[in-house]
Amino acid sequence: MFIDNRLSTSTRARMRFSWRVVFLCLALTVSVLAGCASEAGGGAVTPTLEAPVQPTAGSTQPPPVPSEPTASSVLLTETGTPESSPTLLLEPTEVAVSAPKPETNPQPAVIPDPAAFQWVEAASGFTSPVGIANPGDGSGRLFVIEQAGRIRVIDPGSAAPAPFLDIVDRVGSSGNEQGLLGLAFHPAFEQNGFFYVNYTDKNGDTVIARYTASPGSQPVDPASEKVLLQVDQPYANHNGGGLAFGPDGTLYLGLGDGGSQGDPHGNAQSLDTLLGKLLRIDVDNGDPYAIPADNPFASGGGRPEIWAYGLRNPWRFSFDRQTGEMLIGDVGQGQWEEIDYLPAGSGGGTNFGWDLREGAHPFEGGDAGTAGLVDPIYEYSHDVGGCSVTGGYVYRGAGLPEWQGVYLFGDYCTGLVWGIIPQGGSWQGDVLFRTSFQVTSFGEDEAGELYLADRGGGIYRLSRK
Repeated sequence: MFIDNRLSTSTRARMRFSWRVVFLCLALTVSVLAGCASEAGGGAVTPTLEAPVQPTAGSTQPPPVPSEPTASSVLLTETGTPESSPTLLLEPTEVAVSAPKPETNPQPAVIPDPAAFQWVEAASGFTSPVGIANPGDGSGRLFVIEQAGRIRVIDPGSAAPAPFLDIVDRVGSSGNEQGLLGLAFHPAFEQNGFFYVNYTDKNGDTVIARYTASPGSQPVDPASEKVLLQVDQPYANHNGGGLAFGPDGTLYLGLGDGGSQGDPHGNAQSLDTLLGKLLRIDVDNGDPYAIPADNPFASGGGRPEIWAYGLRNPWRFSFDRQTGEMLIGDVGQGQWEEIDYLPAGSGGGTNFGWDLREGAHPFEGGDAGTAGLVDPIYEYSHDVGGCSVTGGYVYRGAGLPEWQGVYLFGDYCTGLVWGIIPQGGSWQGDVLFRTSFQVTSFGEDEAGELYLADRGGGIYRLSRK
């Protein structure tokens, strides 16, 4: 419209504009003719297409889906040493700086073709590895949790993983879902040496404790333990286990509903217990911790540590290191596995619905009384394969740019690995990898590259073929 107004001021202006157009057209014609003559002398350029990468012949299919994990395949002894020492086969990405953080948050238009990628063994020989963490200290190290009560470190400068912490003497791991279950490093670990663990003790109760690593001293002295929180567990299962520091510097803890089946004590919907909850505490203040002032029940109405509730067994959860969003893998009852979501900067008090709902479906609550409940962003049925979701991470590494913004998670029973992305107002995705792994956990190194743990003893990295 600006040009139209300008041309209507006088006939003389219109004439000047017309002559300029004519001269411009003549100049463009001469330029195009000169370019054509130049290409004719240099030969034609033919585009080439690469053949699609096919899956390797050795790819495996998932094992049959059990109705429940069999105890015989997963029970652990509480004492003793591994039959063989862990072996480092492929060093993790060495990094001296934090992962890149783009100014924008581009999401992939489509999920990449998984046929061009594979899970490559990074280390092996672990005994029931159930967690992977990095210390964020610029060392490039990865730490692997062994369920019986040990943590081993994969150091790029060492030939094999080394012991970091051994608390087998206080960890109870005779049950399938018991043991040393979670690990999180303090954001200032490089300065203070603090790291936090979640384990079940010899009585089967949950313990949240802090340990201190001394500079140049390894392994860590078990006597450095400071217990922050103890929670009675009525049953051996649904202990949760995940813990992670959020972008706000507070420590988040995932606790299951106390176990058995169907939440018989109604813990997940009760605000008078820490079971079936996501907790949030301030470990930099108070003794042993302080309650953040913006926790939803800090002033009353429920246990002040509670951040969100209505969870069955939030075994693994993570924060998107770029956006601050939280994604939670909550293990289902008999039919539905779910991924729950909290936007960055959202307030506390979210009710994810268990045991009124399983996934996005009525459970004990029927269709009534579900107002205010938050359904999962993604779910899958046991009918399509699976029985226990393992929450993962949003990929934010630089090595595989095609995967930027894809959230990957898996299923413990079948070894299936999904990828989902936000698209069109919802999260869309599908099964991307079919493995023979018992996927206990995912983890990321300091560069944002993605790993998974197989309970059989291996740590694997997502890699290009």
